[in-house]
Amino acid sequence: MSNDLCFLSAVELREQIHGKKISPVEVTRAVLARAEALEPELNCFITLCGEEAMEEARAAERKVMAGEPLGLLHGIPVTVKDIVNTRGVKTTFGAVPYRDNVPTEDAVAVAKLRAAGAILIGKTTTPEFGSKCLTDSPLFGRTRNAWDARRSSGGSSGGAAVAVASGIAPLAVATDGGGSTRIPAACNGVVGLKQSNGVIAHSQALDAFGNQTYVTPMTRDVADTALMMQAMAGENSCDPWSIGVSVPDFIGTAAPRGDLRGQKILFCASPPGRPVSADVAASFKASLDRLASLGAELEEFSGEGFDVEPIWRAINHTVWRTRFAKLVAEHGDILSEAFVKQVALATNVSGVAYQEAMFARTALFRRVQSLLARGHLLAMPTITRTALPIDQDLFGTIEIDGARFDSVRPHWFPWTMPFNMTGHPAISLPCGFGSDGLPIGLQLVGRFRADAELLHASALFEASHDLLSRRPG
Repeated sequence: MSNDLCFLSAVELREQIHGKKISPVEVTRAVLARAEALEPELNCFITLCGEEAMEEARAAERKVMAGEPLGLLHGIPVTVKDIVNTRGVKTTFGAVPYRDNVPTEDAVAVAKLRAAGAILIGKTTTPEFGSKCLTDSPLFGRTRNAWDARRSSGGSSGGAAVAVASGIAPLAVATDGGGSTRIPAACNGVVGLKQSNGVIAHSQALDAFGNQTYVTPMTRDVADTALMMQAMAGENSCDPWSIGVSVPDFIGTAAPRGDLRGQKILFCASPPGRPVSADVAASFKASLDRLASLGAELEEFSGEGFDVEPIWRAINHTVWRTRFAKLVAEHGDILSEAFVKQVALATNVSGVAYQEAMFARTALFRRVQSLLARGHLLAMPTITRTALPIDQDLFGTIEIDGARFDSVRPHWFPWTMPFNMTGHPAISLPCGFGSDGLPIGLQLVGRFRADAELLHASALFEASHDLLSRRPG
């Protein structure tokens, strides 16, 4: 029964907790037991909050039995990526120098989840400061894929994706600065949304105006993503882009009612010159066929101008160098070689080069806007092949269908970085499996701030197949 509890969706848990059919204590005990049992194999947590979580669960149970008003997520377990601040619970950023860091307050998104009644069961693994698409660190080792321990979980929200996929908790707080939610979602067969800029306030961004990172939801299905969005969204004075942004009815809009008739979806398999594996190409074609069967009109668009990794890197690595150069100078011997190398990559990026990259970012935004004036959604593969080997080097070559390519980022996830820079909502949805038995993801991109409409299309796509019934062994 405990494993059945662990794989209930948050929507189902909410209904049963509110209906007094199951107790928050029962649920929390089950997911903590599963976390402890699977952690030696998966290595997806850096901190488990067993005692605190059980105490909160007992308090949640008392509220239910007393007939008190219950929050949207009352008694539902959630994990938080170890780059997002949690009051009184260690937040290490995956970095040895911060192994004992304990924040005094929650990030705004976490505070909203707690206010809605969610119970924090643990902090999930991240590479140092969320700095790469693989989840490993000198602090904790490597996080393994939920479907195959020989493969990477993706990153940088690898721990979050693995915890959700393996039935440890239905809801996870992740982050996304270049694909860090969508990449591991695709690798582990779960749903990862990078919402529109400002929809969820980001209280830890040092450059609130030029920021291209997001605090995001990660779940097993679209309805649970909508539930998290309902709790997390809303303006906050810490984030200028959130001010004046209204919170729609995510839950109601995301229900899989109706079809996609009258909607045009523009699609592209890859930017020019970037490879896509045969498995991913086949799953992408099948996904397009499903979208067409739902009534959508399909039209191919050119990927010209979307090979943006150099622009993304000029902006992103300059931010990292500004933040972390002093840390590297003082603690370089206990930080990973990959992290130190990435910080160094921005050494020769001038102020002019940075501003040119910001100009290119604006041009990219306008290109996406022009496409979404012609169509309602964009569609493309989330990543170009299934999960990489567990020992993949960020600066090594990447293998796709037997061919070797010289750089991981632009060859594995060319389609995730653009939408961090433009701010449009982008979601990775499970859409199939490769011949290696590993999940494949479809990315849909919506109009700016039309996150609820994107979730509605995603829910219709999700309901058109039965992939949710398949679980990791």
